[in-house]
Amino acid sequence: MKLAITGKGGAGKTTLAVFVAKYLAEQGREVVLIDADPDANTAMTLGLDPANQPEPISELKELIAERTGAKGVGGELFSLNPKVDDIPDRYAVTCDGIRLLRMGRLAKGGAGCFCPENAFLKNLLAYLFFRGDDDVILDMEAGVEHLGRGTAQGVDRMLVVVEPGQRSIQTAFTVKRYAADIGVRDVGVVVNKYKTDEQLRTMEEQLGELPIVGLFPYDESVASADLEGVCPYRGTEEQKGLVRDLLEQITAGV
Repeated sequence: MKLAITGKGGAGKTTLAVFVAKYLAEQGREVVLIDADPDANTAMTLGLDPANQPEPISELKELIAERTGAKGVGGELFSLNPKVDDIPDRYAVTCDGIRLLRMGRLAKGGAGCFCPENAFLKNLLAYLFFRGDDDVILDMEAGVEHLGRGTAQGVDRMLVVVEPGQRSIQTAFTVKRYAADIGVRDVGVVVNKYKTDEQLRTMEEQLGELPIVGLFPYDESVASADLEGVCPYRGTEEQKGLVRDLLEQITAGV
């Protein structure tokens, strides 16, 4: 299973990514969790010690220059297909059976920015999405900049996490448009943090034609875990049930 998870900042996408990764690892599956959000906090949410954080791949300047063969002023000449197959083993940090990779920041200059770092990161993502049977969970920022057309073909589904609020809902529609531009048609919404049935019904109306594939009601224990700086996934039957229902919806093609 290859999932890309996005949404407005604070909507809960990193929490969802960790929940899914933890659940799959508990089932004995090989899981790679990728932090592709510049505001990286996946490691903390996963429960990693601050002293054991994965190194951002984009900051491996010497390695990237070597692998891409970047030449010329500003490195404008470089390979589009650098060797990346050893990167997960060399730079992932393992926690509870989950291998965590941190992409780091894409170079700025627009979504079409073309440079050795971006080429290296996108080739790495393509390798992870298309290789073997590993489950790959990509924790993204609100855009789709980490995905290109080739990489997007390996994504089984893009999930947009939406919390109550117009900005979060608008982000879902924006992501759907972005995703369509790179060939991702399978976009589902996970409604998060709603507190009442009435609030859920309102969100369903506002989301319109966007398919809802998962429901995660507000959970005080998750909020408390964030305040305490510990992993919010406790492996309770309720949490497992929510993730199980989500994955069943996804694999059923809903």
